[in-house]
Amino acid sequence: MKRTYLIVSLFFLTGFLACKKEVMETFAGFQRPTNFPEPAYHFATNKITKEGFELGRKLFYEVQLSANNTISCGSCHIQTAAFTHHGHALSHGIFDRMGTRNAPPIMNLAWNTSFMWDGGIVDLDLQSIAPITNHVEMDETMPNVLNKLRNSTVYPALFKKAWGSEEITSTGFLKALSQFMVMCVSSNSKYDSVMGNENGKVFTAEEQEGRVLVQQKCGACHTEPLFTDNRFRNNGLVPSSTNDEGRYLITQLDNDRYKFRVPSLRNLAYTAPYMHDGRLLTLDAVLDHYTSQVQATPNLDPLLQQGGIMGVQLTASERTKIKAFLNTLNDKSFLLDRRFAEQ
Repeated sequence: MKRTYLIVSLFFLTGFLACKKEVMETFAGFQRPTNFPEPAYHFATNKITKEGFELGRKLFYEVQLSANNTISCGSCHIQTAAFTHHGHALSHGIFDRMGTRNAPPIMNLAWNTSFMWDGGIVDLDLQSIAPITNHVEMDETMPNVLNKLRNSTVYPALFKKAWGSEEITSTGFLKALSQFMVMCVSSNSKYDSVMGNENGKVFTAEEQEGRVLVQQKCGACHTEPLFTDNRFRNNGLVPSSTNDEGRYLITQLDNDRYKFRVPSLRNLAYTAPYMHDGRLLTLDAVLDHYTSQVQATPNLDPLLQQGGIMGVQLTASERTKIKAFLNTLNDKSFLLDRRFAEQ
């Protein structure tokens, strides 16, 4: 009996160690999806490692980044909502202070050359400073954050694993967060499977017709395969009550008034509400805007005022087909990927 117990115990222990070893050895760093272009992020200055990524993940969910130790990056960027602030038109942060914009998804950021709705930050390694120091979001200072981490019982060892030293610096802090964020790649939708000829996956006739319509009527801004051109455009929304002038606040150029980043069409099933201020609650409301509610605002994008016609003309049938195709861009595995969840 004892011999049998010993054999069974050794079997399970061997299996456990094998699984543990497999998990440790499966970290492959950043992998560019075959149907994606070359990324824009400067990997040469921040090589992705298992230890750096894991440090970045822990920091992403760390409430000590906020002044009262209640708000983390993950508070407003929730994985099950494709890292958006689900159900909130305008994100709110510390002490429930209300912001002026909708939290954009953390998704495929390795292909961005600037960040935020207005492109006010041009390096992902600097992006995290903005929410940490913003009065509405985390209302903290970088020196305070670093001191908190230095006084913790866990972070000196994690920094040593990632960077070879227990010294906690702003550079190591910011680069670790970047390692986590660039790893958040969403590329496992039905669309990606079809494009990669995986397991004989094909679009239905309705989805294929919808794709053609998106290419014809939306593709100039929502360019495949990322489904954004990452440019800034005025899409004819009536200015918000706060008169948010978008990219103009960064460039101070008159022709940038009311221009905002073109968002990706990926994972729309999980990222409502839509637009920079979350004013549109449903995908049908978005289509309503483009078909009948585009306003002749200053700097309205020329693509939305062609031949004397405002917006994009769509029949009821075309709308149905477009929505069918947009559903192929939803990547549920991204929402459930344990690598990106709080550990």
